[in-house]
Amino acid sequence: MPTFTREEIEHLGDLARIALTDEEIGRLQGELNVIADSISKVQEVASADVPPTANPVPLEAYLRPDEPETPLTQAEALSGAPKTEAGMFVAPRILGSEE
Repeated sequence: MPTFTREEIEHLGDLARIALTDEEIGRLQGELNVIADSISKVQEVASADVPPTANPVPLEAYLRPDEPETPLTQAEALSGAPKTEAGMFVAPRILGSEE
């Protein structure tokens, strides 16, 4: 099982330009060692006859049939709008307003 030393954690912190406290170094050391152990276990199981996969269950896209429909008219689309002008939606200005 690979283990990360305190010095390696401090070096990683330096590379990332992150100041780490003693408590953070200890916590990260434990977390990184658990991650490295998990990777080692996966590498033990993985073999050349098992192809790499992102998902063990084949996924298929279940899409509805693409059937053309009559679109809304402009009047129907604008019918629920609180305010319209010249056949378009009118929305309050949010940029460039000075109040």
